[in-house]
Amino acid sequence: MKAIVYQKYGPPDVLQLEDVAKPTPRDNEVLIRVHAATVTASDCEIRGFKIPISFWLPIRIFMGLTKPRKNILGQELSGEIEAVGKDVKLFKKGDQVFAATGPGFSSYAEHRSMPEKGAVALKPANMIYEEAATVPTGGLNALHFLRKGNILGGEKVLINGAAGSIGTVAVQLAKHDGADVTGVDSMKKLDMLNAIGANHVIDYTQEDFTISGGTYNIIFDVAGKSSFSRSVRSLNRNGHYILANPSLSLLVRGLWTSITNSKKVITGLAPEKTEDLIFLKELIEAETIKTVIDRRYPLEQIAEAHSYVEPGQKAGNVVITVARDNEI
Repeated sequence: MKAIVYQKYGPPDVLQLEDVAKPTPRDNEVLIRVHAATVTASDCEIRGFKIPISFWLPIRIFMGLTKPRKNILGQELSGEIEAVGKDVKLFKKGDQVFAATGPGFSSYAEHRSMPEKGAVALKPANMIYEEAATVPTGGLNALHFLRKGNILGGEKVLINGAAGSIGTVAVQLAKHDGADVTGVDSMKKLDMLNAIGANHVIDYTQEDFTISGGTYNIIFDVAGKSSFSRSVRSLNRNGHYILANPSLSLLVRGLWTSITNSKKVITGLAPEKTEDLIFLKELIEAETIKTVIDRRYPLEQIAEAHSYVEPGQKAGNVVITVARDNEI
């Protein structure tokens, strides 16, 4: 089968289209013929190994010290089940699914085997494969962190970095929970944020929300580029500051703030749960959430896709078309 392989860390051109062995599903696994995948900011960080220094060594040990241990990237996919192991009960051949691949990555390939009880579910009936592939990573992260924030109707929620794969889902989830939502991103993305339901938008190149005087019940910082201390000061009493991608120093400051202050800092990793994927599917089928696709690239142009995503200019999601007949 065809797959995008990288044998060393580096710029986008380390990604090469190669023929690799097609996986054989184990007894408890399904074999998915991949129709679509995505390029996320974290895919680019891992490929180039641009990891915060405080996490550099442990992640490098996990990913591979001298070269990548997992040499096919990609964290989410959609496709059709081609075969099932003999013990599989939840799926059958022909099922149309979407999935988060977890630390095993490997969605940049024509086939991917996954445990039937992994983060895999039937895809939303009202989405084509390209749309469904954009949901798992951003959706599961947004859902996990906003649940931690425990939004109440009428509360003010600010999402910093609102136009990315996590942020676009977070805007819609917060609106679904009855929040008054402010989205922060660059000027060219603000119309899109309004279109998906943001009540207010801020162009971060023209206004710093941490010094403009507004206060919020929840600040969800996906971008991770705002002042920690000023962000905490921008919270109402008992507010929550959610950090999706904190450095080690921010983890320590967050813990201290939570201990010594009525305001709480929430960090961590979002688990990939099948039940959460199904919950997102139900919201999508109810037309509560829609996806935003910025660009589409064929598998063989994935290096170009990485070059586009890496500087942070995408609005929503960048999709990789793997199978040619994916308009189902």
